[in-house]
Order: sequence, then C-alpha cells, then structure tokens
Amino acid sequence: MRKATVKFEYKTFTLGAEITEEQKAYFSKYGVIQFKKFISPETADVFIQELADIEKKWLAEGTQKINGIPLKFGKNPEGEDMIQRMCFTNKYSTVLAEFLRDPRLSQLIEFLAPYEGRISEEEKDGLVFNHYVNQPNSKFTQMGWHTDSPRDLFLGQKILPMLNVGIHLDNCPSSNGGLRVIPGTHNQSVLKLLFGKKQFIDHKPDPREVAFEIEKGDLTIHDGRLWHRVEVSPNFGEKSRRRVMYVPIITGKFKPKSADSKTPFYHRFSKVVTK
Repeated sequence: MRKATVKFEYKTFTLGAEITEEQKAYFSKYGVIQFKKFISPETADVFIQELADIEKKWLAEGTQKINGIPLKFGKNPEGEDMIQRMCFTNKYSTVLAEFLRDPRLSQLIEFLAPYEGRISEEEKDGLVFNHYVNQPNSKFTQMGWHTDSPRDLFLGQKILPMLNVGIHLDNCPSSNGGLRVIPGTHNQSVLKLLFGKKQFIDHKPDPREVAFEIEKGDLTIHDGRLWHRVEVSPNFGEKSRRRVMYVPIITGKFKPKSADSKTPFYHRFSKVVTK
C-alpha cells in the first residue's frame, strides 16, 4: 500500500444493530469506511432491473433532465444508447424509494455527529446511479480528483458536512479501476479542500491514494471533504462495467428540488468532469 496522508490500515466491517466505537474512530481518522455484504447479490440484481426499467422509460420519452439535473448519455457495449448517470431514481421506483428508508441507512447518520443529518431523498441529486463502461463511445469511464464541498459554494452557501454513501452493484476489485481516496484529507484546511488539486480535471494517480477491493453488495461511505476520484478500468466492454448507486447524507436547511428547479450552473463544466 502506498504512503497516504495518514498511515492507512485497510479494514472492512459488517454493519450490525448499531455503529460501533471502533467504526466511528476508523471513519474519523480516515474519512472513509467500507461495509461488506450490506445488500445481497439478489437484492443488487433487483435494483439493477429497477434501474434498467427507469432507463428504458427515460430513453423512450427522450428525457434529458430530472429536477433540473442533466442526465449523462453514452453507448453500451452493443453500441446502443444508454444513460450513464441517472439522478433521483428513488422518485421513479417504489423499490428504490423504500430502500432509502431502510433503518440501516439511517444509522449511518451517526458518522456526521455532532451534526444532525438526513438522507437526501428530494435534495441534491437524490439517489444517483453511475454506470461506468470503458469503450470508445462511452461518456463515463472515470472521474477526476475532487471533493464534494465546492458545490455548496456554487449554490451560494457555506461548506456543510456531508457523507456520500455508495451501494455497489458489481464486483469491483482495485484491478478494475474504481474508487480511489486520499485518507485523512477530510481534515484538511479549506484552502486545500478547494485548491489542493484541479477539481475534476486532474486524473493523475497520487502516491498517497488507496484503492478498495469491492464486492457486489458492499457499501462505502466517504466524507464529502475527502479527496477522491474514480479510476478508469484497464478492461473494455462488459469486463469494465461498474454500477454504483450513491445517496448523500446531508445537513443544513431543507432544499428540495422539483420539476421546476433550475439547472445549477456548474453543470456547464460537466464535459471536463469525465471522459
């Protein structure tokens, strides 16, 4: 393991009836934590089908935005149209909406303590589905270094604590790309939080970064202030496929979105975010 900002001990956990002190201490130190087998492979398959049904409907209807948030389009390995980033999917599936009310997800709010938090069902981008495929016509193969905090500034508010919760729907060993983080950077200064790297533009590996060995059904949480990126898969086509659902746990004033919501202006820069 490469040298990180703090000496990193890669360890995974199982989520039980409550968040343990060990888990809280681990997350406080590194800003990231991984829970094994949060959902079963069978449940992951149900979610994949729900998302495929939503995608089919949106493609047929020519949907471009949901609640002001643009969808990201590309091509699947067969050369057919696909949606590679979908938002507010919980609003279009009873199954996914019920999942966000799983009491185990509510437990995760404790990682925000002493702040009070809530699962973002109607705010930000809701339950997001990222579908990475590495091939010539793909528009979503990787994501550059970034923190999740500048978006608050773009929206005219102060930086607020938040968590990004990822539910992984495919096996994703580190050898197939995927999540990379710089442990401990959630405790950095605001200056480094904003300007420590070129947000979204910088894709270069960092000697301090660490990767994860993820299996279908695992859950990861990272602090929104943590530097992180998504590494491109060295594989192509079907072997490169990675599907992840993300939902933020947020703080601050309740700001729901609707069909009348305007598109945040930072989406004008979306072409430099992925490639």
